[in-house]
Amino acid sequence: MSGHRPLPGLTTRAALASVATALFLLVLKGYATWTTGSMAMLGSLADSGLDLVASLVTLYAVRQAAQPADAEHRFGHGKAEALAALFQVMLITASAIAILAGAAGRLASGAKTTAAGEGIAVSLAAIGATLLLTAYQRRVIARTGSMAIGADRLHYQSDLMLNLAVIAALALDQYAGLSGIDPLFGIAIALWLAYGAWRSATAAIDQLMDKEWPEEKRRRLAAVVNALPGLKGMHDLRTRRSGSHDFIQFHIWVDPAMTVAAAHRTVEAAETALAAEFPGAEVLIHIDPEGRIDTEDSAMEALRETPE
Repeated sequence: MSGHRPLPGLTTRAALASVATALFLLVLKGYATWTTGSMAMLGSLADSGLDLVASLVTLYAVRQAAQPADAEHRFGHGKAEALAALFQVMLITASAIAILAGAAGRLASGAKTTAAGEGIAVSLAAIGATLLLTAYQRRVIARTGSMAIGADRLHYQSDLMLNLAVIAALALDQYAGLSGIDPLFGIAIALWLAYGAWRSATAAIDQLMDKEWPEEKRRRLAAVVNALPGLKGMHDLRTRRSGSHDFIQFHIWVDPAMTVAAAHRTVEAAETALAAEFPGAEVLIHIDPEGRIDTEDSAMEALRETPE
């Protein structure tokens, strides 16, 4: 087996940056909502409030997921990140429903917004802070593959669109005199939040259910293994992801006359090649004499063919 521990310092710092940003945005948008009475701004405020709760959960999850494997969790604690993502989904869904109901009520009453200038200034400040945070999160995700940070970044990316929508709603409602545009933007924001929740839920459930890697990634793996000298093929490939960890398990065929020492060197070569292609992946390889198949799986058999 090969692999390395995740980078807990990076994910923890990214989660702390997310918490700090959420607190800053919550204060700004709370003030703007109070002064403008905008449903679109209220929707953005609710999203930031949920972002704060979600960021706190993410902070706990990434710290938990970074814990090394122990006697009771032999595969580590990586799925804590997927659980945190599902918690975020529940919060976002509840927020979307509440905003949708509030916007519909405002649309029926015909109430107008006020102090558009202050609301627009707050939204511009929020956009600047969010851009800085998401740029940092992108670098952390590229190095760690953290699902929890990825879900958090998705929320803040949607925040950019929310703030732009708030600016448009306030300007059109107060300056252009388009009555009713603000609650319509609120409804659109609620629907966008619901869509983001669905995307996050799908990714989290796939990980909790140990869904196989995408086909392209599995074929890259097969190409690496089949290119190694001394191997007669591979079969019974199984892959999954847990938090920022990848797990790989498969059988290889070797010459039945090969010595144990030679077979061990072949396995080490395979582990080294896979570590270079998939950094941090944990690899478990079983050796079989050429031609023997313990588990019939035609889909895995197809992977014996190295793609052109």
